[in-house]
Amino acid sequence: MLNAHRLFVERLSAHMKELSRYLRYIVTGHIVIAMVFIVSAMSVYYQRFLEDIPDYFPSAWVIAIVLGVVTAHSPIQTLLKRADIVFLIPAESQLSSYFTRTLVYSFVTQIYLFVLAMAAVAPLYMAVFSENSSYGLLFVVLLIIKGWSLVANWWMLRIRDKNIRVMDKVVRFSLIVTLVYFFLAQEIIFLAVVTVLLIVLFATNYQTARKHKALNWDLLIESDYLRMRSFYRLANMFTDVPHLETQVKKRHWLSRLLTGSLPFQQKQAYPYLYRLTTVRSGEYLGIYIRLLVIGGLLIYFVPNPWLKLIFALLFMYMIFLQVIPLWKHHATLVWLDLYPIAQQVREQAFIKWMQQLIFVVALVFILFLIIIGEWLMGILMAIASLMFILFGIPNYLTKKIGENNVNPFQ
Repeated sequence: MLNAHRLFVERLSAHMKELSRYLRYIVTGHIVIAMVFIVSAMSVYYQRFLEDIPDYFPSAWVIAIVLGVVTAHSPIQTLLKRADIVFLIPAESQLSSYFTRTLVYSFVTQIYLFVLAMAAVAPLYMAVFSENSSYGLLFVVLLIIKGWSLVANWWMLRIRDKNIRVMDKVVRFSLIVTLVYFFLAQEIIFLAVVTVLLIVLFATNYQTARKHKALNWDLLIESDYLRMRSFYRLANMFTDVPHLETQVKKRHWLSRLLTGSLPFQQKQAYPYLYRLTTVRSGEYLGIYIRLLVIGGLLIYFVPNPWLKLIFALLFMYMIFLQVIPLWKHHATLVWLDLYPIAQQVREQAFIKWMQQLIFVVALVFILFLIIIGEWLMGILMAIASLMFILFGIPNYLTKKIGENNVNPFQ
């Protein structure tokens, strides 16, 4: 007979071991140091903003949306593996206690983000709604709703139709945001109406679960796989993750744009490969664009000109660190060793492509600084970027590649 408790303990132990294996690389990386600096700087300006909040600022909606996101977002980690779809389905009736424990584990691991969000909006709440001293009550209510949201999400995972699940999440999120808004506005009647609607939605989820008692094992396993894959992609920025599976997206128009100008020559093999990998891999283009957008937003909203320059340089460096793993992206492919191309040619192609990628970032930030009227910061950014691209990138990459040609960025 299957021991559900022992199975959960074994799966949880293996899961925690896997997380700790890569977390020790993440917490000591450059990105963490950069994020600490960003959070510290933004905290200072957040405090200054609270001292003189504009009358037009929608404080209630900001608080409602932030708390609504962390409350409604309740993913479930079942710790299932792909082989379980074969070996554990026959014992599904014996796994009720196992899944109960995974729900508790999922809830506990999500509390930290919920608490951080509550702590982040607490100063704004106290500054705008100082006469309403019921923030503790709001915390308790949302914590209960989050537990309900997790259970409701588990029930809805029995539904195979993705559109129904998405619609349920949208309705749930909307109701939670509305609930928080009416709580802040002290609209008791509307608050009662939204509460009744949440109860009705909860009852509907329960009835749905009763009609669909069988678990969608493939959906549960795929959800866990995608969640761990996201973690591996993050860890791969700091160390090598050998078993990371990558997704490939065609992106025809962008591929043609980047590779159309390359002549059909042997020495252009690696420039062609690195450009296609950057565009089609699911790891580089997304983080490249996201950091570019976040950096631009920070440059725009931070009032101090020197901090604008610091953020521009910092995000340029962060993007550089994110695309460095491109060098080892094809390390496990033996056929690259069959290329009749010298290692030095490959290294030079990689360095040149890194310089081109960072040049685009620097150009965007420089133009943005000039557009918003920070001419001096734009000029300083241009000088610093030019020095980094022409001297910093080649020296850094050459040194790293020379340390270990097999896996230089571990």
